[in-house]
Amino acid sequence: MLATHWKLFLVEGIILLLLGAAALLVPQIATLTVDFFIGWVLLFSGIVGLYTTLSMRSMPGFGWSLLSAIIGIAAGLMLLFSPLTGVVSLTLVLIAFFLAEGFSTIMFALDHRRLLPKSWGVMLFSGIVDIVLAGIIFFGLPGSAGWAIGILVGVNMIFGGVAMIALALQARDLGTTKA
Repeated sequence: MLATHWKLFLVEGIILLLLGAAALLVPQIATLTVDFFIGWVLLFSGIVGLYTTLSMRSMPGFGWSLLSAIIGIAAGLMLLFSPLTGVVSLTLVLIAFFLAEGFSTIMFALDHRRLLPKSWGVMLFSGIVDIVLAGIIFFGLPGSAGWAIGILVGVNMIFGGVAMIALALQARDLGTTKA
């Protein structure tokens, strides 16, 4: 099945690579795009949640469901109509993620240093890099909010694109070896 559709994987990989490069070239636009996308998702999910909640007023937890829907709508509207505030908020979540990931990776490395004596240092270094990234982004606020998400999305798309291209080329080779 992979060999049959290797060209689709190749096209997907190339598109991801190009989008990732574009995100790196103009990270501010990529950051705003992510902000607007999440804003629309939250707004629509909040509206659907509000409709569902109001349709079932007699169900237990009505108040909590109503609150959840209102928060979704409010967060969506904030991201859509106040993108700078939204981007800063999303960047703060990103900082918290890097800190949590960094500390947990460091603790994982320290717990495994006897079991993996040759490679635990790489894991330790990865955790330290996460914490340094969090610091760079945090101490660069509010300016870093304009580029951090866009750059990370771009890097993610580039790596995803490269992975898809590699998969496509290997799938193509599988098809030629079977023929």
